[in-house]
Amino acid sequence: MGLLIMVTLKGFAFPKTDTLQFTLQQVVEMAKANSIAAKQAITVKETKYWEWRTFKSNYQPQLALEGILPGYTKTYTQVQQPNGSILFQPVHYDNSSLTLNFSQSIAATGGNIYGTTQLQRFDDFDRKSVLYNGIPYGIGYTQPLLQFNSLKWDKKIEPLKFNESKQVFIETQEKIAITVTEYFFDLLLAQVNLNIADLNYGNTKRILTIAGTKFELGKISKNEMLQLQLEVLNAQKAVGTAKRDVEIATLNLRSYIGIEGDDRIKLQMPAVVAQMTVITDKVLAEAFENRSDAIGFIRRLAEAKRDVAKAKGENGLTATLRANLGFSNAANSAFDIYRSPKNQQSVELKLAIPVMDWGRSKSRTKTAQANEQFITYAVEQDKQTFKQQIVTQVTLFNMMKEQILLTDEAEKIAAEKYKIASERYVLGNLSITDLSIAFQENDRAKRDYVSSLRDFWGAYYQLRYLSLYDFEKNRKITY
Repeated sequence: MGLLIMVTLKGFAFPKTDTLQFTLQQVVEMAKANSIAAKQAITVKETKYWEWRTFKSNYQPQLALEGILPGYTKTYTQVQQPNGSILFQPVHYDNSSLTLNFSQSIAATGGNIYGTTQLQRFDDFDRKSVLYNGIPYGIGYTQPLLQFNSLKWDKKIEPLKFNESKQVFIETQEKIAITVTEYFFDLLLAQVNLNIADLNYGNTKRILTIAGTKFELGKISKNEMLQLQLEVLNAQKAVGTAKRDVEIATLNLRSYIGIEGDDRIKLQMPAVVAQMTVITDKVLAEAFENRSDAIGFIRRLAEAKRDVAKAKGENGLTATLRANLGFSNAANSAFDIYRSPKNQQSVELKLAIPVMDWGRSKSRTKTAQANEQFITYAVEQDKQTFKQQIVTQVTLFNMMKEQILLTDEAEKIAAEKYKIASERYVLGNLSITDLSIAFQENDRAKRDYVSSLRDFWGAYYQLRYLSLYDFEKNRKITY
């Protein structure tokens, strides 16, 4: 009888009983919610999100407040005299400042526009004087000329990387489904083997009892009696082996999906979604629209082009134009700084021209171009492999649908044959050899059916992983 205690997992609650019963779908959902692999995937997803936020901030206005408060000094310092000699004079002052800086990157040109306002106060304690210096406001612009524009290329590549990471998260969830399906069927097969072993043990003991009566009546030989005794011992050993396998498979499944406790787990035989139709063209279309690999193809080509542009941008003449204008002033009071400030402006063009680099610039460019060509070929090859993998998996899945119908029919026939063989042996018109064959065929048919279920659902979840598409609900997979 079950107790009123609940076994709880993240997103799941089960009555506390001696046995927990799970379907394949429940096990998959628990693994996606509670497994270590799922938690790692969430952590990676969050990391990629904050990397994306960092990238986005590069294109937003930046405002920074800087200051020296206080800038107190009391010491001796060298002072050069008019005649060129040096005297060490005492100084006692406070030189404090406060600056507010603004900057904005221009992605289209790679330039940067900036603004500043500054106030500086100088207190001379020896002479008891106060001076102010400041920039009421100033604005400037810095523009690299004939150089590589990293902001422009990042704006093309970083969104691809972020979208790729989102699809990687979905793929990781589907990989978890593939992995836990293997653990599920390991335990299911072990439980089926235990059921078979228990059934065979009971049947062989019953037949041995009947055979004992026949032996006393002289209807069967001593050799046949010994054979049945051996069958009983083997069946008993099979029960022990099956129990051990169930314990190991239960521990593996429990560990992966994050279930604690010592309750027995009973798995339900999954059904087959026979009406589900999978068409190769549909799977290919969804895969190239949803998979991270498809986004990665585009990203890898874009990165190769970026590297070529960078190599070219770092060769030959490079220049940086810097210009600013604004107002500055000095006064004896802070407010006087802002009264009739004086103009200030500057223009600077900085040049760098390689005169002799022994072919280094050309080599860098040629290397980047060769790498771009290599990546183009590699991407094309990966696309072909990607397509072939999907085509193969669709073919395999459709074959599994047919195979499972055959194994189901074979299991029913083997079970009926086993039943008839048992009855015939009891009636005395079947040999022990034929009975053993019927036992083995029945056992093999049951195991084959579970194996065909494993292949079917493994192929199904593999298709989900390859396309990120739910073929049962006919919609894209999202989390």
